[in-house]
Amino acid sequence: MNFNCKYLGFILFLLSINPQITYAQDDDTDIIEKILDILSSELGEDQDYSDIAERLTYYRKHPIDLNNATKDQLKELIFLSPIQINEILNHSLEHGPFLDVFELQSIRSLDIESINLLIKFVKVTLPPPFKDMKFKKLVQKADHDLMIRMGKILERQAGFSKLANAKEANYQGSAWRILTRYRYSFSNTLAASLNMEKDAGEQFFDSTKNKGFDFYSGNISFRGSGIVKKLLIGDYALQFGQGLVMWSGLGFGKGAGISTIAKQDFGLKPYSSVNESMFLRGASGTFKFRKLSFTPFFSKKNLDASLTDQGKEVSTINISGLHRTKSEIVNKSQLLSTIYGAHIQFNSKSLNIGFTSFQTQFSLPFSIGKSLYEQYDFRGNLLMNLGFNYDYNYRNTYFFGEVAHSKNGGSAFINGIMSSLSPRVSLVLMHRRYAKNYHSFFNQSVSEASNAVNESGFYSALSLKLDSKWDLFTYSDFFRFPWLKFRVNAPSAGYEIFTQINYRMNKKLNLSSRFKQQVREENSEANSGLETVDKQNYRIEIIYSINDRFSFRNRAEMVRYQKGNSKFELGFLNYQDIIYKPMSSRLSGNIRFGIFDTESFNSRIYAYENDVLYSYSVPAYQGKGVRFYVNARYTLIRGFDLWLRYSLTSYYDQKIVGSGDDEINGNKRSDVRMQIRYQF
Repeated sequence: MNFNCKYLGFILFLLSINPQITYAQDDDTDIIEKILDILSSELGEDQDYSDIAERLTYYRKHPIDLNNATKDQLKELIFLSPIQINEILNHSLEHGPFLDVFELQSIRSLDIESINLLIKFVKVTLPPPFKDMKFKKLVQKADHDLMIRMGKILERQAGFSKLANAKEANYQGSAWRILTRYRYSFSNTLAASLNMEKDAGEQFFDSTKNKGFDFYSGNISFRGSGIVKKLLIGDYALQFGQGLVMWSGLGFGKGAGISTIAKQDFGLKPYSSVNESMFLRGASGTFKFRKLSFTPFFSKKNLDASLTDQGKEVSTINISGLHRTKSEIVNKSQLLSTIYGAHIQFNSKSLNIGFTSFQTQFSLPFSIGKSLYEQYDFRGNLLMNLGFNYDYNYRNTYFFGEVAHSKNGGSAFINGIMSSLSPRVSLVLMHRRYAKNYHSFFNQSVSEASNAVNESGFYSALSLKLDSKWDLFTYSDFFRFPWLKFRVNAPSAGYEIFTQINYRMNKKLNLSSRFKQQVREENSEANSGLETVDKQNYRIEIIYSINDRFSFRNRAEMVRYQKGNSKFELGFLNYQDIIYKPMSSRLSGNIRFGIFDTESFNSRIYAYENDVLYSYSVPAYQGKGVRFYVNARYTLIRGFDLWLRYSLTSYYDQKIVGSGDDEINGNKRSDVRMQIRYQF
């Protein structure tokens, strides 16, 4: 009770401010959800989408002027490919300024779907110039966004209960999940962000330790148009090249389109996610001298780590960000990392060349793994990384790649070509090779494994716009792992095939079908060598709009999983979404009812779910049961919105849900979430 009163008082204090609202509430969030739904096929269930959602939301309210757009701005519209970006930028040079956004139809590489997405985020009217940065204007003319989110699992989990003869429960805090975030922006030039979060089970303003939130993150950033392009103090992300050497924050790989296979490096950017591991903390800036840009960076941050019995070496780095139990609390901030380096890049109209060099120093050395597959892992406490990246655009063809080396380790490289063969046909070819002893703690290049190491492969993709209604996208990826892996006690190989067909009958009806097959090798159950694992996904989806208020989405998906000669397993999911989004109503929302039946964890099915603003998820449907959720958003007054979400999963023939400290005695798991946003 004391906990709730404290937080309620904190909320009331923040809402006691009575500022003037400077812009109307944006009700058209469905386009952002559509983009995130497409991207979710490339991401895991634990990824944080908030950074992407924030930037897209910003450009919905502050559209990019096509006659004054920069490459960095267009890169943030993640559904655009490098070829499309280059052609948009070159259009004004060759044909004069845009007079209307519908001139985008004359750009060769832009298809109907890309144009329909793009016009939501661009305009042709120049914004007022940024002048006279006075304190009064910085306060009155700026945009402020305050959001508070609370949620919890309604059923009691084992970690919150005291066991027999135990003095206390394993989880040291309450079951509430709490996030408070604040954003400040002025003319896309000056910005600040602050995140404060506690996860379920973590302590919050404990009476003896007064710790407050478990995680704090913030930054102040500046964007200029002269020599100083960017300056940032606080938490930040760096994204260079193709992600082999330095790519912090959220990254993408293989998915249902070609726009993200060639990474579009953004360089320095503020970090606004609540992921507690994938960022740097310190200071950085980008300075431009004619065609050269220079980005030095420095970071000093404590990491969660498990130490060996003697406490003198690092066993593993913990990236979950969870500090619920005594052991998780002990592991918090055990390892200090210090990173310093720089990136220099040459930029011209068609050619970009970059070089990255940085050093990472840890306060404790890493221990040598006991398993054979760990023998080439990083050891010691000092790592130096070097990388060279390039991209070159020639007419309708885009070349890209990166070569990387870790000192006292191995090398890695990736090279590719993307070509718009005609307005209806696009092709991607990419080759990669990552040494088994290549080391980088910020490695997010395209790979089949979780890290771009111990792998070689060849990826090819084809995008066909058959006519105004039909389009097809397909890719194949063949890969090898020269050294051992977890649960793979020999060199192995595999392949992945993906095909998706979309049909737009009219503005109201869209249909799509998808097939994906993953074949790889794993240890046999009898430990007698390797066996082939074959996993196939089949999906059909129908989206239908009845009118400007209601739309329906139905998806049926099946998984077939087989290992070696054992009997195959099947998984099945079918759900129905009802989406209510009137243009001028204060109320909007959506409902899902789904039924699933999977034989084991191997045949689980991932599905994108709508949530409250900036909270998107791709959970795994596993076991047998039904799932229901409802989201509602209500605009109380101009600039003040309330979101509510309730979800329930009920399992058949199951008396326990979850395991360990997350175990629930019963067959149901329900979750409630409330969020308020105040814009001023």
